[in-house]
Amino acid sequence: IYGEYLVNAQGEDVVAGIRTPKPIASLKEEMPEIYQQFVEICQRLEDHYRDLQDIEFTIERGKLYILQTRAGKRTAAAAIKVATDLVQEGKITEEEAVLRVDPEQLDQLMHPSLDPKAKVEVLAKGLPASPGAAVGKVVFSADLAEELGKRGEKVILVRPETTPDDIHGMVMAQGILTSRGGMTSHAAVVARGMGIPCICGCEALRIDLEGKKFTVNGVTVKEGDMITIDGSTGRVMLGEAELISPQIGGAFQTILEWADRIRSLQVRTNADTPADAARAREFGAQGIGLCRTEHMFMAQDRLPIVQQMIMAESDEERKAALEKLLPMQQDDFYGIFKAMQGLPVTIRLLDPPLHEFLPNMEELLVEITRLEMTGENPELLAEKQRMLRLVRNLSEFNPMLGHRGCRLGITFPEIYEMQARAIFQAVAALVKEGVEVYPEVMIPLVGHPKELETMRAVVVRTAEAVKEEQGVDFPYTVGTMIELPRACVVADEIAKHADFFSFGTNDLTQTTFGFSRDDAEGKFLHHYLEEKILPDNPFASLDTEGVGKLVAQGVKLGRSTKPDLKVGVCGEHGGDPRSIAFFHQTGLNYVSCSPFRVPIARLAAAQAQLRNPR
Repeated sequence: IYGEYLVNAQGEDVVAGIRTPKPIASLKEEMPEIYQQFVEICQRLEDHYRDLQDIEFTIERGKLYILQTRAGKRTAAAAIKVATDLVQEGKITEEEAVLRVDPEQLDQLMHPSLDPKAKVEVLAKGLPASPGAAVGKVVFSADLAEELGKRGEKVILVRPETTPDDIHGMVMAQGILTSRGGMTSHAAVVARGMGIPCICGCEALRIDLEGKKFTVNGVTVKEGDMITIDGSTGRVMLGEAELISPQIGGAFQTILEWADRIRSLQVRTNADTPADAARAREFGAQGIGLCRTEHMFMAQDRLPIVQQMIMAESDEERKAALEKLLPMQQDDFYGIFKAMQGLPVTIRLLDPPLHEFLPNMEELLVEITRLEMTGENPELLAEKQRMLRLVRNLSEFNPMLGHRGCRLGITFPEIYEMQARAIFQAVAALVKEGVEVYPEVMIPLVGHPKELETMRAVVVRTAEAVKEEQGVDFPYTVGTMIELPRACVVADEIAKHADFFSFGTNDLTQTTFGFSRDDAEGKFLHHYLEEKILPDNPFASLDTEGVGKLVAQGVKLGRSTKPDLKVGVCGEHGGDPRSIAFFHQTGLNYVSCSPFRVPIARLAAAQAQLRNPR
């Protein structure tokens, strides 16, 4: 029993904190009989309600009065401890214990948090894009973040927005802060995947990249100044606040083991590196549901080769660049397959448009102008001018609906062929070492069955060629990402060429609503939520009435062609408890989410099974 009391006082005096109360144990010495009576009543109330109780009492003229009792408020760690203790005491079942913990609360246990006692000066507030608190020096470039990070210095990367070019700096940062972008922007998605605290869309920030400073509400913060960010609340604070390390104890593991015995929905992870894969396994992931190959192209040593491939003026030049990339991709896949030790790994072939791998047009123009004015290095000037022409040629009015996904593979089949070869050569090498490997090759952005039929043929042809060359046999499957409304309504036709479906609910939400997620979250979505036009952010929790109906239709049609079709989801919604309940009800085989949301998904999947058994 934990509690406090005051002599010659009213309840208000205890709550107001104007006097220092005594610990409840002191009552045993002052009034032993009443203390014993109080302990017995507390035990009876806890036995009756089968839960932690918050009890108010008073003692008047030697008589004990119980004023009220209610379920006690608790932190995530306390909720888990109370639930497991009640099971051990035989008061509730394991199933009841699993239902008593809020999956969303588990986020508190996975990341460092701000010390509640810390005195902080809040500068601004943005969107809480990735949970956890971080302290570090302000830096405005990914290159400097990488440089300082390698020296062991703690940094917060501050940018107007991030792009795939910034990955090398994001990895080394303690936290990320952007003035633009929403909860599903590049910065938010990458940060959640890496478990890095992140605040997006902090529009009060006026960032001056050239001056290496930002201004907010009259306060100027320069590069090198210390700030604290809290990705759980969206607060940006001046100076270095005290943090509390995450505590994951035995009770946490116990409740997840109970959840695993109950749930029917598998939980995989989204992972792009062997380190991500290994971390996700520690958190209980049963495979990789999404491995994004484009992040591998963004490494500093590879980007120039990728750019050579894009800028190639002939098939021979492009193939030469792809041959340089092949062993690098093969090493990546080898590491990921090995880390997963026989669990399924779904690899998505190249998805983003090619211009994302080229320099920013404005930065190129500045560099070209500088070279023209100084007259130095004419060779470099010619190369930059050529790159600018290519950037202009590749630029699109709406890249999200443009030349990306399987459309790239159909236009440049040699790119997908190289990636498939890298996958299967890595598989063959591991098979020779006696390691079990289950690769699943996923073709993105399919909207027509002919697209999948064409790309599947490239993958199958490459797999069979590698088997023959290496003299080994191995299993593999080829499927598609369902992320367009048309794919959902012709899923029966697409299923003829697919071994599995994986719903990409991020893009499916965008294409169903006609929203650009960054524009929506940055410009008008908060008005929709305030005005109750939408009940929730559809990028955070699945729109079951619209997007959900398309998912259900896709599952039903796909399985009408192939009854045993494996179906999963790999969008952000794979880690959202309410969305998981819908996916369970719809009959999906698995959900996939970022490594740090795997425990949340495990618990949510068990609760879905208990509330709606299948």
